[in-house]
Amino acid sequence: MTENTTFFVFSFFKVDPIWRWLPDLEKQEAGQQLDAELKNNEIMYRIYLTIGIRSDADFLIWVADKSLEKIQNVFSKIYKTTLGKYISTSHVYVSATRPSIYSKAPKGHGWMANDEQKKFVIVYPFIKTREWYILPPEQRQEMMDEHIEVGRKYPQILLNTTYSFGIGDQDFMLAFETDDLSVFQDLIMDLRKTKVSKYVTVDTPMIVCIKKDTLSMVQGLG
Repeated sequence: MTENTTFFVFSFFKVDPIWRWLPDLEKQEAGQQLDAELKNNEIMYRIYLTIGIRSDADFLIWVADKSLEKIQNVFSKIYKTTLGKYISTSHVYVSATRPSIYSKAPKGHGWMANDEQKKFVIVYPFIKTREWYILPPEQRQEMMDEHIEVGRKYPQILLNTTYSFGIGDQDFMLAFETDDLSVFQDLIMDLRKTKVSKYVTVDTPMIVCIKKDTLSMVQGLG
């Protein structure tokens, strides 16, 4: 890791059904408490709602910072809030930024490049076969060039690619941002046709998340 490395943590949570029995005022106050806690920690974060879309997750807190210890501390504080007493993690993914060895584009990652956040993010772990990594570099580059060229046909979709080698169970974490899910489907269908796709062993769970602010996310939990 270098001083330019930024860690990404994607934490998905399930809410205890007991939460829905709380008085509305108490839930509103819990939302304000969580909002204040996140803002007070000077980290980059994004909030998404997944309730009703996934059976295994109700919301996502996506955090980015140069210190993994700082990120851990933030989640520890979240569990001490009122909402924290009613939630449990269903998926947690850790990854880190680093320059791509296949793309020489000068622009950084979508979020890190300060691109405007879009309505949806589709988050999923990504693992390639071991055979992929022992292919000659020239052969891998040729297939990735084809893969990258397909992605360029969809400039309205932002891609956040981060690396999990050695710090997570997957190779990469992918987070595609879009305002139109049908266009994202088109992209994935086109990518399935590329040669590199035969070297993909895992690209699930593929979780669609809808952008919210903290208060509207908490309100959306029911």
